[in-house]
Amino acid sequence: MRRLNRKKTLSLVKELDAFPKVPESYVETSASGGTVSIIAFTTMALLTIMEFSVYQDTWMKYEYEVDKDFSSKLRINIDITVAMKCQYIGADVLDLAETMVASADGLVYEPVIFDLSPQQKEWQRMLQLIQSRLQEEHSLQDVLFKSAFKSSTVLPSREDDSSQPPDACRIHGHLYVNKVAGNFHITVGKAIPHPRGHAHLAALVNHDSYNFSHRIDHLSFGELVPGIINPLDGTEKIAIDHNQMFQYFITVVPTKLHTYKISADTHQFSVTERERVINHAAGSHGVSGIFMKYDLSSLMVTVTEEHMPFWQFFVRLCGIIGGIFSTTGMLHGIGKFIVEIICCRFRLGSYKPINSVPFEDGHTDNHLPLLENNKH
Repeated sequence: MRRLNRKKTLSLVKELDAFPKVPESYVETSASGGTVSIIAFTTMALLTIMEFSVYQDTWMKYEYEVDKDFSSKLRINIDITVAMKCQYIGADVLDLAETMVASADGLVYEPVIFDLSPQQKEWQRMLQLIQSRLQEEHSLQDVLFKSAFKSSTVLPSREDDSSQPPDACRIHGHLYVNKVAGNFHITVGKAIPHPRGHAHLAALVNHDSYNFSHRIDHLSFGELVPGIINPLDGTEKIAIDHNQMFQYFITVVPTKLHTYKISADTHQFSVTERERVINHAAGSHGVSGIFMKYDLSSLMVTVTEEHMPFWQFFVRLCGIIGGIFSTTGMLHGIGKFIVEIICCRFRLGSYKPINSVPFEDGHTDNHLPLLENNKH
């Protein structure tokens, strides 16, 4: 009984076979079929290589949500060189909550030479070229995210031993401020606290020494990330007048970055620049200096590096192979059918009329005569 049940089961399974085998003696090969097979296999190989390259690649996914973190501090990373001596200028932050953050809380004043060395000029030229490419090709930032580009925001040290005395001041370091709109500025005189805000001791500085030509080697918000090139990195401005104001209006966007190489909470920003000469007689009022007014966006961006899962790659690969086999088979069959119709089936003169055989009573017979009486 078990053998009978087993035989019935095997016969039932055989009847359900969706891939019946054709004996080789029934299979007919042709040159056209071989040519189509070569084209099909070549196409499958090319598409498989392309699909594998897509499988190896990754892409950045952007998601947006409301930023609910209001209690933490915002870090400002600064590296700015001003063409004035350090004792003549002061830097600090004043936010909308009237909270003053002095430069002594994290900034360093370093006397330097404003003009760059040849190696530093090459670094600045390279950085400005990347900035111009980023404005044209926004997808380049994704490449920098994934590759963790580390040397873009680090100014190399001078390779020459210049005997020229320092004529500028490099202000670098970081400050922690409240997550509200504020104003980071560099102007004449050191900052002192004031009941209504703060003030700068500018009266002791000679007006002829004013020169707010500056170079922004680095300016960023949040945690330092080696994949981000910020919009103001490599910016250089030359003042055409002693009384000149440079303004940068910055919108900061909180950003969470998750890649296969790094994971960090940082900030991106966009900026609008403006500069003008202070001339009270002409109605252009203000204070000479460098002013960076920043505001925080209420939206937070999450940037995640994603990769195609293996099951999706396998399904796409099966679709490529099966689709090419089916398509080439149908195209070959249709082409063969058309060629047979045109060249083989209806040739002119392939069928000739048969002569009729007369009878004695005057009737005719259109049938073929007997084979032995039929003469060819």
